[in-house]
Amino acid sequence: MKKLITICAVLCLVAIGTSQAALIPLGTTAANFAVLGGSSVTNSGSNTILNGFLGVSPGSTVTGFPPGTYTGGIIHLNDAVAQLARSEVTATYNSLTTLTGTQDLTGHVLGSAGYQTLTAGVYDFTAAAQLTGTLTLSGPGDFVFRIGSSFGTSSNAEVLVTNGADAGNVYWQVGSSVALNTGTAFKGNILTNSSIVLNGGTLDGRALAVSSAMISTADAETITIPDTIPEPATICLLGLGALSLIRRRK
Repeated sequence: MKKLITICAVLCLVAIGTSQAALIPLGTTAANFAVLGGSSVTNSGSNTILNGFLGVSPGSTVTGFPPGTYTGGIIHLNDAVAQLARSEVTATYNSLTTLTGTQDLTGHVLGSAGYQTLTAGVYDFTAAAQLTGTLTLSGPGDFVFRIGSSFGTSSNAEVLVTNGADAGNVYWQVGSSVALNTGTAFKGNILTNSSIVLNGGTLDGRALAVSSAMISTADAETITIPDTIPEPATICLLGLGALSLIRRRK
């Protein structure tokens, strides 16, 4: 029995060590936010809808709500909730930096020929990146896009998730600004060091500022946080000589 436990323990450690263990998913507080600005959050769209919390930290300026609407009770203006969420967002942003890259896509356009469908992995752009047309994320796992500077989309661009992919497991780490153009249907958690401008469309995910960034919405933007997010723990279960590795999910 002791031998069995030892073998299982070793297998567990090997499994954890060979996974992308450095990925720290969003904490439970940050996961509740549809929008979390750094310096400010502004809205000019009369039909903007945030299906999730709205907050800002370390700044304290939020304008345009109403006419924009949000769920979550109150706007978190640099209160303890917003501060904790920002700390969790920063931890996630930093952890994404440590991941081993799968493919360098610098100079290529997401959604263009040859880059229309991707499986789980870590995709790097050393400078700016662009999404044109439709990008399909296929299969289970984490999709991480690390973009050195700015990121933008064309009008009516689209991100689809299929074959077990989940918007909650998609991360867009952007070194500077983000601009989602009119009609964009986007998926994933946007974590940026600079501004996020949402020009009317849908975001199945979150718009989150790491530093003193401004987030602005317009033209009836709708943001809905995903139903599920991954958790950082891996559990090893021993039973009748079998070892099961289960990734806990919300």
